[in-house]
Parts: sequence; C-alpha cells; structure tokens
Amino acid sequence: MSAKHVIAIDLGATSGRVMDVAFDGSALDLSEVHRFPNIPVQTPNLLHWDVLRLWHEISIGIGGVSEAAAIGLDCWGVDYALLDKAGELLGNPAHYRDPRTNGAMEWVFERMPRREVFQRTGIQFMPLNALYQLAASIRDGSPQLDNAATLLTIADLFNYWLTGVKTCEFTEATTMQLYNPTLADWDRRIMNAVGIPTDILTPISQPGTAIGQYRGIDVVLPACHDTGSAVVAVPSTTENYAYLSSGTWSLLGLELDEAIISEASYQANVTNEGGYGSTWRLLKNIMGLWLADQCRATWSAQGREYSFETLTAMVESAALFKAFIEPDDPAFLPPGDMPSRIIDFCRRTGQPAPESDAEIMAAVYVSLAYKYRYVLEQLIEVSGQSVDRLHIIGGGSRNALLNQMTANAIGRPVVAGPAEATATGNAIVQLIAIGELGGVAEARALLSDSDENRRYEPRNTAAWNDNYARFCALLE
Repeated sequence: MSAKHVIAIDLGATSGRVMDVAFDGSALDLSEVHRFPNIPVQTPNLLHWDVLRLWHEISIGIGGVSEAAAIGLDCWGVDYALLDKAGELLGNPAHYRDPRTNGAMEWVFERMPRREVFQRTGIQFMPLNALYQLAASIRDGSPQLDNAATLLTIADLFNYWLTGVKTCEFTEATTMQLYNPTLADWDRRIMNAVGIPTDILTPISQPGTAIGQYRGIDVVLPACHDTGSAVVAVPSTTENYAYLSSGTWSLLGLELDEAIISEASYQANVTNEGGYGSTWRLLKNIMGLWLADQCRATWSAQGREYSFETLTAMVESAALFKAFIEPDDPAFLPPGDMPSRIIDFCRRTGQPAPESDAEIMAAVYVSLAYKYRYVLEQLIEVSGQSVDRLHIIGGGSRNALLNQMTANAIGRPVVAGPAEATATGNAIVQLIAIGELGGVAEARALLSDSDENRRYEPRNTAAWNDNYARFCALLE
C-alpha cells in the first residue's frame, strides 16, 4: 500500500521541529523537515516566549511537506496566551521560568486552602502552573487580564492560528491546575476564589478531534501536551510498566484509567494529567537534563566546550557517590550558572563539594537516577500498581550512561526508545483519527518490534543501594 503522510509539529522548551511521518501499514517513518531553536526573550521586566518567531518557523516547516492527510501540534504545558476581543494576541506570553510567580502559591492558599486546591485538581504543586501565573498577574495588578477576551494554552494558540478555532485541548487543560477531573470541566470555584475571570475560557476538546483545516489539510488535535503524546508512543505490550519522558524535564509516571486524588497522592505531591483515550497520567515532574544543559552552557561561556560524549567519559571516570543534589531544589529552576549552584548546594547540605567539572556532572547524573527511584517508589505506593520495567522515551533516551545508571538505581530493567516519542505519539493519534491505525495497542505493538529500542539490565546494585539513603536524606 502507498504510505499515508501526516505532519507532526513538536514544540519543546529549547527547540521545535516539523516532522513528516509516513505510515505504510506496518511501520512509521519519521523525517525531519525543519528544526529550529526556541529562544525565550528577556525584556527588562519579564521572560517571554517568542511565539511569533515560532509561528514563522512552523509555517516554514509545513510548507516543506509536499503532501499530508493531517497536521497535529504538541507543545509544553502550563503556559498560556491572552487574546483581545478581536482575537489578536495581547502580548508575547510569559515564560514559566520567569520569577514573577514567587509567592503566588501562598497568595492563592490564602484564598483557597492548599488541600482543597489539590482535591479539586489532583495536580502537583509547582509555582510555574498556570494557576499561579494567573494569580501573580492578579496580585501584581497586570492590566492584561482586564483586556482579555480569551485564554488559550500555547498549543491552542497555534491551533487557533492554524484553523481560526478557539478551543482548549484536554491534555493541555489538565496541566494548568484549573481543571477538575471529578467535574470533567474547568474548576470555576478555584477561579472565582482567586479572581480569574471565567468568561475567558474556551470549550475543552478531546485528543483525536479534527478542529478545522490549514490550507486544505485537516488539523487534528493529538495529545497536545508533549508528554501526553510521548506516552502514546511507549513501546509496551503489557501493563506493568512505568515511563520516563526524558528531556529538559523528566516526567516519570504510570498510565492509569482514572485520576488518583487521595491523601497519599497529596502527600507525595504527584500530579494527575489527562492522556489520550480517557487515560490519566499519574506522574511527577523532575528537573531533568536542564541541569546538564545549563552546566554545558556555563562551561561553554567560560571557554570549555564539552560534547555529550565527552561528558559521559568524564562521568565514568569520576567518583560517583561523592555528593548528591536534589534536582528539584528551587535554586536550579532559573537559567544561569548551574555549576556554581550545584557546588553551593553541596556545601550548604554539609557534603563535600565537587572539585571538577566531571564531579559536578557525576553529581547531576547520579542524583537524577536516584530521584527517578524515589519518585517511582512514591508512584507505586500511591497507585498500588506493580512495575516490572521502566520505559525511557524522548531525547534523553539516547543518553546510554544515564539509562544504565537509572537501571542500577531502580533495580529494574530499562528499555530506552523511541527518541522521537513525542512526534511519534503525535502522529499515531492523527493516524488513528483518519482511520489508518486501529488504536494505541496496535501502534505500540508495532513500536515494540523496533530496532531502536535498547535494554539496560541493573548492574552494581549493591553500591547503588548502599548510597541511596544519603540521597533520600537530602529530600527530608
């Protein structure tokens, strides 16, 4: 049979790509048409996403595909854009790493108790959530909300520009801490308590919905949240697995049939995000390879250029268990001199400070592997689900050293791949929507046979177990 083509637009926090995905009935073939950087813009008062540049790059990418049956776009979550009554953008959206949300969580909890916010949303408490971004705008007297007629997530902003249709895709809506899984709708009680206008909300649409056309091509909503798309592409044919979507952020979780909103999930500060096919992703956000990327950027500015291969060799020759960090310490969230922050963290926690670039990277890699174990144990306890192996998907699945360290830390096999899981999952939902695939199970069975998948068995587990308690002590 002739191959059917779809366009998967995948926007990440540091780069974007437009992929031409061909499906011949037995295999998916991904071709990168256009890749471009996603460079935030710092003004004197605010860090912004440059959505106009991203739209320009998206348009170039789509124009580079000769034929396609559908287009789908995925993106990061939590951020949003505001439109005026004419449907025009009120300003470049704020970046979730901007510090304007400092203190916003506490400001919200003065208006609705923290426990009630979780009970109504099931979402992990992070200052970057849209709830706290909006609260910060209200607290600080920003005039944008007064002039806003519509709120769209970043993914939905681009879907609007593609089709003219204003909607909010389900998986994106659930990241904002404004969606109530019990009501299956926006939680207007939270919004009213905080002072967020409810008339700027749009209807919520499910992934797999065709919402309009762009230049004669159907635009289909995939799981627009990038992790939601990535999880569709987990190459598993059984149920007892966990996934780790590894990139700038590490998102470790389980795919479940319903949200788990309980005292245990509240205490563990895990999140319930919507998935494709009425599933829920019980997961936790972990800082991820942002730590390594910022270290490399700092060293590069200082004249020391390291490839990832060089860093791997450096770590392998370093003392692995000298010092650890808590990857999710607030000090590591903003961009900047990450090596100095890591050294400072070790000193203020009474540990020996890393004395070389290699020891800094060893602290990062080992700490990430241990944090994966810690969160996996939390998820198993909260859900009661057994886990036989961990699937690592996304760009970070190419990091063989971290994959092996993760297997060592968790004491379970790790299966790595596909690296382009987000674009793959995006395309799969489109292909299901246009009738080319029978469902997610069929797609996962195809992916499970891929030569790209790599398996890592646990090694040296005694040493990893012996040092784990030292890491856990940093989290208490």
